[in-house]
Amino acid sequence: MSSRRMAAITGSLLTASFSAVLLLPHSAVADDQGPASSKGGKAVDEAPAGVKLSTTLPSRISVDNSSQKTAITATVKNDGSKDSGDIQLLVVGFDGLKVDDVKGCSAIAKKDLPEGSNSGFSCPVGSLAAGRSKSYAVDATYDLGKAGKICLPVKSADGKKTFWQQGPVPFGTTNPSPNAPATPLLLGTDNKPVGPSGDQLPRTGAGRDVLPLGAAGGALIAAGAAGMWWTRRRPQG
Repeated sequence: MSSRRMAAITGSLLTASFSAVLLLPHSAVADDQGPASSKGGKAVDEAPAGVKLSTTLPSRISVDNSSQKTAITATVKNDGSKDSGDIQLLVVGFDGLKVDDVKGCSAIAKKDLPEGSNSGFSCPVGSLAAGRSKSYAVDATYDLGKAGKICLPVKSADGKKTFWQQGPVPFGTTNPSPNAPATPLLLGTDNKPVGPSGDQLPRTGAGRDVLPLGAAGGALIAAGAAGMWWTRRRPQG
């Protein structure tokens, strides 16, 4: 076989292999989640002097339309000048968004979940150094036939104080795409459910971003730390 023919065959094989790589499907939940956002978050109880705690969620997630699975990155950070002391991060799902697992965290017993939530995990962060952050990989299921919200409270290790709370803040879209491989959802957007009854979805209310957890006095015993789940309302004005 001539060297010219051998080169031609080799080139064809490389082209076919490259094309096959391009055609490989990608996971819907592995899409770029966009910039992190603290949308729907606010400070609640006063943190120790020099400590400034907050959380962020991705600005968008992607839900696999066949499995209803999605992945979310939850991050807690300390933008202050001093170490935070022992804290914990809670990751809680509401309505159509169910938290299936959070790497390195413990599931909250159903009886200890805040009113209205369907799932939750407690993450022992420990002491977060000044200027540092810690991220958690969240596996979730999203029912596109419903609205879906997530909440990230940052609490003291004993659960008595809530230094920061993001949410419950919705992920959703006003233009669902049930026939596509995946549906992108934006943070802070009420979901318009897929199906004929989508237009009948009740509104979640103007105050959804500041909905306090435990307003009905429900107690939460987080795994590994006992405490009361509560978020006191700030006085008006």
